Amino acid sequence: MTPGGNAISGTEREVVALAGAVEAVDGGRADEARRRHDGLVKPPGSLGAVEQLGAWLAAVAGRCPPPVPTAPAVVVAAGDHGVHAQGVTPWPQAVTSAMVDMFCQGRAAVNAIAATVGARVAVLDVGVAGHPRRHPRLRHARVRAGTADLSQGPAMTREEAAAAVLAGAGLAEELVGSGVDLLVTGDMGIANTTAGACLVAAFTGAGAAAVTGPGAGADAAMLAHKTAVVAGAVARHGQGQADPLGTLAALGGLEHAALAGVILSGACDRVPVVLDGVNTVAAALAATALCPPALGYLLAGHRSTEPGATVALDHLGLAPLLDLGLRLGEGTGGLLAVPIVIAAARLLTDMAAVADLGEG
Repeated sequence: MTPGGNAISGTEREVVALAGAVEAVDGGRADEARRRHDGLVKPPGSLGAVEQLGAWLAAVAGRCPPPVPTAPAVVVAAGDHGVHAQGVTPWPQAVTSAMVDMFCQGRAAVNAIAATVGARVAVLDVGVAGHPRRHPRLRHARVRAGTADLSQGPAMTREEAAAAVLAGAGLAEELVGSGVDLLVTGDMGIANTTAGACLVAAFTGAGAAAVTGPGAGADAAMLAHKTAVVAGAVARHGQGQADPLGTLAALGGLEHAALAGVILSGACDRVPVVLDGVNTVAAALAATALCPPALGYLLAGHRSTEPGATVALDHLGLAPLLDLGLRLGEGTGGLLAVPIVIAAARLLTDMAAVADLGEG
């Protein structure tokens, strides 16, 4: 039964089963990686956070040394938002579909950075209001053509939110099945920082003013209005940890739900998942509320300048790897962290031990 006393749908049962299949990371392997680092040809602790990153990778993989990622991929989940009608962004909604086309053509920032770090780009249309052109990079799994206006009522039904979670999980499973061994989460959706702020506020208990930022360029007046929209929606709908799927459905976007599915599926397969900006961190709040062990599989690639990102990361206890003043989304900041992740695994594999000094 749902918290409201209704029967759980088959789709929601699938989400529950997905969450239940996640096993906790192996803390013993993390300890083994730390001991291994202490015996390598360097002063103990001299590689700082990179050593901790290697220990995390060992815990995720359940192996020490952990496998060196060779096939990263970014999943850019895209959806539109009914709250756009409330004037919370200066950008027209049609930009979402246009940017999906740019991702597919390889002409966006995410493509340039993905090419630089050797990552595949997969784009998931889980709720775009327009009609992106078909392309081999684009997976069509549209649950509905954008959410409803969360300021007036729930953004989605529970069934729709669950279907979007499963769409993201399905794409992640497909990618891992094709050899992908490191997942990066990305997003696209005009007005999605409004929904993201709502999710952060609902899951962390923070106030609307603390989590709402300018997104893609709101001025002071628009930001004040956007903050009021977030406050009203959270007061009306937010149930947070008490009903994670219900909160995701009422306040989130289809892309947030899909990214929660990517996280859960990656965790099921013991694949490390790198978070990007505020929207992917908002999705992580939902995913970890649905499945607390999934937190162990998450790395914060960077710190977005959107205030909700820091609130969410602090709530999750994740320290961002990079802080470059980014706020684009698309998975760009997460991708920039990929070479450091690869290096952290390779250090544990390739470095000699102190005991080897003097050999030969």
